[in-house]
Amino acid sequence: MDPHVLVLVHGATGGTGRLLVDRLLADGHQVRAFVRDPDKGAPLAKRGAEVVPGDLTDPDATALTDATRGVDAVAFCAGSGASTGKDMTLLVDLHGAVRTIDAAVEAGADRYVMLSSMAADDPLGSSEAMAPYLAAKHAADRVLAASGLRWMVVRPGALTDDPPTDQVRTGTPRIARAERGDRSISRADVAAVMAASLEADATGVTFEVLSGDRPVAEAVADLAAGSA
Repeated sequence: MDPHVLVLVHGATGGTGRLLVDRLLADGHQVRAFVRDPDKGAPLAKRGAEVVPGDLTDPDATALTDATRGVDAVAFCAGSGASTGKDMTLLVDLHGAVRTIDAAVEAGADRYVMLSSMAADDPLGSSEAMAPYLAAKHAADRVLAASGLRWMVVRPGALTDDPPTDQVRTGTPRIARAERGDRSISRADVAAVMAASLEADATGVTFEVLSGDRPVAEAVADLAAGSA
């Protein structure tokens, strides 16, 4: 991705999304943040992002369509959150994600990076509590794969608020079970991986990512090379 392109970030006020916004701005990109609560978006605007109010669950897609128009890339970091029920999981993590994919296709965006979850390819193998979330992620990932967009799906393990290390380990589509170890990664490192994925000359790559010992840029470059 060339410098100074316009990236639309969904979930921009969340733990990973706001770090991605900061990373993209630091890299010289323009950022448009689609936010449900403008007050929460105010700090992003102060840092240089264009904040656009809107709700992924709004039946009227006008705001989403308008926000997606003219963007070069889309990053989806939105989520219903752990405190909501299955209905919101479906509305945000599945239906909301699909709506953003459709909007990106309609707008002619060049690429799309999805923040998914480890084990999203096997939701029924998870706990009863996690199954609806992973099933929603699984379905949204499949819709993206069939969209015709240039895409990458990032599947991290358990997210922490630890400082960034810029060191990761990846596996396509999975990290071997024997190599997983501590199945966690900081949100800051996930944001770095997503930013690198938006810049990578790659399409059709689904990968798991955990804390590790490989520089983010090197790991994502290898993933991109494998997609050629």
